[in-house]
Amino acid sequence: MDMTHDGPHPTTGTTTFAAAGAEAPFLELLARGAAVEAYEEPVPAARAAGASEAELAALDHAKRLALRVRSELADRRRREAELSALFETAHDLAGPRDLDSVLQAIVQRARSLLGTDVAYLTLNDPARGDTFMRVTEGSVAARFQQLRLGMGEGLGGLVAQTARPYVTEDYFHDSRFRHTSVIDTGVQDEGLVAILGVPLMLGPHVIGVLFAADRRARVFERAQTALLGSFAALAAAAIDSANLLDETRAALSELEHAHEIIQDRSAVIERASDVHDRLAELVLRGGGVHDVAAAVSEVLDGSVEFIDTVPEAAASALRSGGHAVRHGDGWIAAVAAGDQQLGGLVLRGHPALDPVDQRTFERAAMVTSLLLLARRFAGDAEQRVRGELLDDLLDARHRDPALLRERAARLGARLDTPYVVLAAQPDAAPGASADEEAAVRRRLWAAAAHLAATGHGLAATRDGGTVLLLPLAEGDTATELARRTAVHLGAAVHEPVTVGASAPLRPLPAADAAPAAYTEARRCLDALRLLGRSGQGAAAEDFGFLGLLLAGPRDITGFVERTIGPVLDYDRRRGTELVRTLDAYYAAGSSPARTKDTLHVHVNTVAQRLDRVARLLGDDWQSPARTLEIQLALRLHRLAGALTG
Repeated sequence: MDMTHDGPHPTTGTTTFAAAGAEAPFLELLARGAAVEAYEEPVPAARAAGASEAELAALDHAKRLALRVRSELADRRRREAELSALFETAHDLAGPRDLDSVLQAIVQRARSLLGTDVAYLTLNDPARGDTFMRVTEGSVAARFQQLRLGMGEGLGGLVAQTARPYVTEDYFHDSRFRHTSVIDTGVQDEGLVAILGVPLMLGPHVIGVLFAADRRARVFERAQTALLGSFAALAAAAIDSANLLDETRAALSELEHAHEIIQDRSAVIERASDVHDRLAELVLRGGGVHDVAAAVSEVLDGSVEFIDTVPEAAASALRSGGHAVRHGDGWIAAVAAGDQQLGGLVLRGHPALDPVDQRTFERAAMVTSLLLLARRFAGDAEQRVRGELLDDLLDARHRDPALLRERAARLGARLDTPYVVLAAQPDAAPGASADEEAAVRRRLWAAAAHLAATGHGLAATRDGGTVLLLPLAEGDTATELARRTAVHLGAAVHEPVTVGASAPLRPLPAADAAPAAYTEARRCLDALRLLGRSGQGAAAEDFGFLGLLLAGPRDITGFVERTIGPVLDYDRRRGTELVRTLDAYYAAGSSPARTKDTLHVHVNTVAQRLDRVARLLGDDWQSPARTLEIQLALRLHRLAGALTG
């Protein structure tokens, strides 16, 4: 065998190998595209000719390299053929060819490149709920070419269900898919054994399957599966293009009608653009929900208003549909943030809404929700800052008062006037769950924060309830403020709220005044609950002599003034002895007769003085509770006089 173009034959001696090189015979084989078996001949021939071990090793190494080059050249030629076929198919798609011709070309090229006996393509029929044979190449069985099979049946059904390629080396002995008599009979008529199927995908949907099949057992390589998948993608693109062409033709046939509709709706679109510009301006300049309602009312030529609560019938329809719905003689759109309903927009005077007007109305509702959320977030931030300031007043005893006053001024809180510290706690219904109690506490905090913000005060959560610091108006009392606060918070929470108040403080407190005031307010709150007065508001002055125990600094002078102040004042102004008469009256066991002996006056004088006391202190001054308080006040008055005297 001649293995070189010039030079001696490799069997003439060892010097010949060195001159020609070990690669020469294999290069000739590569040049003429010899079969693989031919590459095994040079090494035995050289050995027979007496070549050295080094020369034999060089030849063997050159053989391996040549076989590798041959394999790579074969792969490259195969890829070039595949790319050429794919390019030609893509070129078919770009031309004006009809769908049937393109699909037929795809199946033919797939069969040729994969070297299979048969190639075919099936498409889904949504109208009939099955799949049918669309194109075949190499098929000889009429029954196979006319197959219609149910969805999910056979190998194609497995491919359609999983949207992944599947291959079987022996169709009739493969149990991964559901066999049916119709499919198996068609496959048997065609004599198919090994089948490869890849899905035809339009987006995430499988619209059909492209197959390559042999009439003998065969293993399909991964590259062949990828190639068939590329053809399937081109087939899907051709089908999609055909569908788009049909849709385009249908659209063109309706173009004139569409043009008329566009002309008719131009005014509506202009209105939508107008309202869009107005809503954008409202958002940028921080407008409110009523500004949005006014803008949409003008554009839609109707009456629009914002409501806090959507009627249940409309709310149910909005939850299911999510769009504007009819409500009575108008329309309603949800103002919501996720699953949370913030209210609704109601449109009246506009019985019919076309799609553009409806989207305009729904967009206004969306803008309203954005404005409400922005306002809520701003309010939440302000509430946190107010709570932090109140926490500093109650906890940080060494804070600079000037700095605290400056922070309060920035928040609009008035701490340079008399104010009161109030402790509020809700009284949850008996048997309420932990979640229900937590919901009540959240509502209480929200109501208290709003009350503090609108009343130039502060609010914070503390001890399972809420603490407020509110300014005291001129002529107002801590008791009246506590009662009003209890009523206001109870109405907002829909549960009884008990409120205890401290004595008025002014101005910004010393280091420990606010903590002491909070302690006093907590004591009043606890006392209300112990006395069965939950849901009410009170200050220490409302508890008589018990107020001495509840108040922070023991307000003895205040207690005496509140209890017998009118009598003391009467004696100071008139020079009378009503206080002395009361002392004697109680010392004599409330007996006027014995009282006259102690005072050395007539019994009628005692009676007249006691009548005066009744007019000054009230007709119930001799009730057991008032008697105890009056006697305690008299003793404290005498003790104070002795200490100051």
